[in-house]
Amino acid sequence: MDRRTFLKAAIAVPALGQAPGLASLARAQQKEFAPRPGTWRTFEVTTRVEVLEPAGVIRAWLPMPSVKAEYQKPLGDQWSGNAKVMKPLTDGSYGAGILYAEFAPGESAPVVELTSRVQTQDRALDWSKKIAIQEDPALLRTWTKATELMPTDGIVRETALEITRGKTTDVEKVKAVYDWVLANTYREPKVRGCGVGDIKTMLETRSFGGKCGDINALFVGLVRSIGVPARDIYGIRVAPSAFGYQALGAGSANISKAQHCRAEVFLTDHGWVAMDPADVTKVAREETSEWLKVDHPLVEAVRPKLFGGWEGNWLAFNTAHDVALPNATQGGKLGFFMYPQSETAQGRRDSLDPDTFKYTITTREIKA
Repeated sequence: MDRRTFLKAAIAVPALGQAPGLASLARAQQKEFAPRPGTWRTFEVTTRVEVLEPAGVIRAWLPMPSVKAEYQKPLGDQWSGNAKVMKPLTDGSYGAGILYAEFAPGESAPVVELTSRVQTQDRALDWSKKIAIQEDPALLRTWTKATELMPTDGIVRETALEITRGKTTDVEKVKAVYDWVLANTYREPKVRGCGVGDIKTMLETRSFGGKCGDINALFVGLVRSIGVPARDIYGIRVAPSAFGYQALGAGSANISKAQHCRAEVFLTDHGWVAMDPADVTKVAREETSEWLKVDHPLVEAVRPKLFGGWEGNWLAFNTAHDVALPNATQGGKLGFFMYPQSETAQGRRDSLDPDTFKYTITTREIKA
């Protein structure tokens, strides 16, 4: 019996008992949420940018998958279009991959298309195993520094010290921050895009509603402020969840609005460890039409697994903050680079409105 038939049956025969809640129905649709590394999947993602109402010199910047790690292997990029310049660049600070396109004045229908292939796999940490990790101390210090929207002093550090009071190990401190974030923040669907990530304002106003760019940024900033290396990873969902969670996967082949950032922390005995408190809050708010509590079984099923793991139906673009787009003449730095960007003589376009920008991002899995 499918979900629709089941709902009709429940409504039609109330005498048999109270109809189950939507959360119970959703639970029946799902498998145990248990990401396991070891199976690589290949995805092809195509980003097509068309600049409407062109004026003067037109520039566009498209994020390219530039993260190489144990969970991701970039396989190459191809591009086409009618720009006079199309070339790969980086942001210069974090190594964020960027396809830069510049169109000649008078180009009536500017278009650029980028196709990237990437292999991904699940992540899941075996906490019982300790491994020797060699990491450059200077590089690790990069991931404890403040950014414009992520200060590590003042109210951020004061809050983190209070949260981790009495904790002695980095694992205990990070877990305390993770639990505090889940106890205090919530996903707010009305926030545009993935949010802004202004964590100082969040703490000062005690306004903890947001999306991944806010919630995971708060987690990362609090962890950094107590000296534990941490970073946001900006990317996009590329496939449905294999475990049946609608909130944790792409809903269709059109992923123009499926951007999602995740987080990592560096722990001495484990290396870089996957984290995603924001996705826990997304399950609580959006998996069903009910707003579920954090201790609801649907949420509890993912909460411990997203402390140390995540599903490989997502690809990473970069870990960049305070991004100055190469050759840009309009607008300032970006807090992060996860969406296509463009500018004309009339200013920078709204990257959160793909319908009027205009851009389309599509995905397909390439089977062996």
